[in-house]
Amino acid sequence: MSTRQLPPQDPDHIRVLDILEQTMADGPGFRTSIYCAGCLHHCKGCHNPQSWDFKGGKEYSVGELLDIIKADDMSNVSFSGGDPFFQVDAFTNLARRIKEETDKTIWCWTGFTKEEIDADERLSKLLPYIDVLVDGPFVLEERDTNLLFRGSPNQRIIYLKGKPVEDDIPGTVPLVKFR
Repeated sequence: MSTRQLPPQDPDHIRVLDILEQTMADGPGFRTSIYCAGCLHHCKGCHNPQSWDFKGGKEYSVGELLDIIKADDMSNVSFSGGDPFFQVDAFTNLARRIKEETDKTIWCWTGFTKEEIDADERLSKLLPYIDVLVDGPFVLEERDTNLLFRGSPNQRIIYLKGKPVEDDIPGTVPLVKFR
């Protein structure tokens, strides 16, 4: 996908469907999960098809989201959706501020593969701020309910900054390293 297909973006605002605080469903430990609006992948069997609408949810400023994230000392952060890479400018801004102003880790789910992101200058600008990328589209025909944090085995949990001890998920996912 080319960034020419990305919708118009405001780097200071994110369309959000929901914010779940202290959830344990979106990565290890407690997390503040930001579920964004908008996705063009339209995976067959998507568990969240209401997230496809780019006009869904509510608009938050990056500052408002950062305040919510910072208010919870115990939780790390997860970006999901929809697909955060369809709002890459604002998510990059938010992730940069999270890293500058907190010590929280960030997990991010996307239907793009890491290779697609790496090949696109605009999409790849979010990666330096992400600790863990869960990549690839959901494939209904390969659905596996025994997998943690992903729906089909083609989706990879990629530790972009090394695998921290507190994120250990014994026996569930292979460690995939990228340079």
